[in-house]
Amino acid sequence: MALLEIKNLKKVYTSRMGGMKVCALNDVSFSVEKGEYVAIMGESGSGKTTLLNIMASLDKPSAGSVLLENQDITAIRQRDICAFRRDNMGFVFQDFNLLDTLTLQDNIFLPLVLAQVPYQEMYNRLSPLAQKLEIQGLLEKYPYEVSGGQKQRAAAARALITQPKIVFADEPTGALDSRAADKLLSLFAKVNEEGQTILMVTHSISAASHARRVLFIKDGNVFNQIYRGAHTKEEMYKLISDTLTLLHMGGDANEKE
Repeated sequence: MALLEIKNLKKVYTSRMGGMKVCALNDVSFSVEKGEYVAIMGESGSGKTTLLNIMASLDKPSAGSVLLENQDITAIRQRDICAFRRDNMGFVFQDFNLLDTLTLQDNIFLPLVLAQVPYQEMYNRLSPLAQKLEIQGLLEKYPYEVSGGQKQRAAAARALITQPKIVFADEPTGALDSRAADKLLSLFAKVNEEGQTILMVTHSISAASHARRVLFIKDGNVFNQIYRGAHTKEEMYKLISDTLTLLHMGGDANEKE
C-alpha cells in the first residue's frame, strides 16, 4: 500500500478581479511507497513547488486529493492541520528556517516542545540523530556561529527528530557549496536506507541523482519518471540530464528503468 497517494490533483490560481486564471497543476496522479526517496524536477513555473506545497498541506488544491496513509489531508480542518503536519511530516527548506535566538539543540527540540514531549525523550532521540548527522559537537552553538552545511544538517535533525512518516525537502542544497551539498545528500541517502521516506524538490541534477526515483513535471503535468534500479549515481545523472534536455525541447518521454 502506498504511503502517499496523489489523485487527479488540480490547482488553478485566479487573479483578484477574477479576470485571469492560471492552471499550475492539471490532473496530476502518482504515489510514493513507504521507504522511497523521490526527487521532483522541472523548469521554473512547471508546478513542482505548488505540488510540494499541496502535498505538505501548506496549500489547498482546486480539485483532487492527497492521501497520507489513506487520510485525505486536503479535508483536514484548518484548526487541526498544524498539529497533523507536526505529527506526521518533517520539513527541510533551502534557507534553513532556524531561529538565531536559539541554540542548534533548542532549534531541533522545538517541534517536540510544541508537541509536549518529555525532555528525557527529546534527549534520547537527539543523541543518535546528532551522531548520524555529525553535529554532536555543535549543539550548544547558535545558527550564526556555524556554516551553511552545519545549519542544514541541524535543520535535517529538526525534521527527523519527530520521527515523521515523510520528509519534504525543498531545494535543500540550494544554499550550500558542493562539498556541503554532497555531505547532506549522503546523509539523506543513509537515513533513507534506514527506512525514512523522503520527497525532495530540486533543480540540481546532482541532488536528484541520489534519489531512487525522479519525477519530472512539465506545464503542470507529470512528464516522465526515472527509476534508479541498478543504475549507478553517474548513470542516473546522465539519464536525468538527457530527460531534462528532452523536457526543454518539448519532446515525448517514456518511463525509464
